[in-house]
Amino acid sequence: MSSSKDDKMSETHTQAPTESEATTHFGFQTVAEDKKADMVKGVFNSVAKRYDIMNDVMSMGIHRLWKDSLINTVNPRPGMHLLDLAGGTGDIAFRFLETSRGGTVTVCDINAEMLAVGKERAEKAGYAGRAEFVCGDAMKLPFASRSVDAYTISFGIRNVTRIHEALEEAYRVLKPGGTFYCLEFSPEVVPVLQEAYDTYSFNVIPTMGEFITKDRDSYQYFVESIRRFPTPQKFEGMIREAGFARVKYRTMSAGIVAIHQGTRI
Repeated sequence: MSSSKDDKMSETHTQAPTESEATTHFGFQTVAEDKKADMVKGVFNSVAKRYDIMNDVMSMGIHRLWKDSLINTVNPRPGMHLLDLAGGTGDIAFRFLETSRGGTVTVCDINAEMLAVGKERAEKAGYAGRAEFVCGDAMKLPFASRSVDAYTISFGIRNVTRIHEALEEAYRVLKPGGTFYCLEFSPEVVPVLQEAYDTYSFNVIPTMGEFITKDRDSYQYFVESIRRFPTPQKFEGMIREAGFARVKYRTMSAGIVAIHQGTRI
């Protein structure tokens, strides 16, 4: 890990929020709300170039099946316009383009380093004409209201500072009849596997991160952020509160991940 990353992590530990500041969580740390976005950017700047490799290793390739299942749930239509949030490297976008005849995708991510990886991949795959990459914040999207057919976010919403604002923005930009889809880790798995899952998460994944990306701290944050994310039942309620109808979810891999969806009527 670079010295600049060390300095940034050190600052986050030493500069505690004041009593008057609104706070949120960054993994198991309590931080000022206005600092979290930059901290998340620092995490993904550090791991961007090896992010996809690390996903393969730590999930033993299963993340590919989860993402395929997400796209099957979306069921892309010809000419469909998808907005994919936090999808910088293009994993969801390219799956969508492979199955949507004439479809287009806008990939929006807060992290420019991740977007750079995705743009390079799109050019190599011949998707540059059907995919655009936009740097933007999920809580304040730079897109018109009622402008997209579907919205996906894969393993990204737990990094958002105020999740309810991201959900409200998703509702705003969707056309009537458009659907929000979220693939995200769950803090709960089937009880018989919980101990083994926690041991793997906290002991193995950060070590893999250190070996593959030279960044243990970022992957320590990743596993901690999963434990701070709402249960599927609670997140389902948050989606409803944002105005969505036909809200439902299903879990996969013994509860490790869930696909959530809700439709703007």
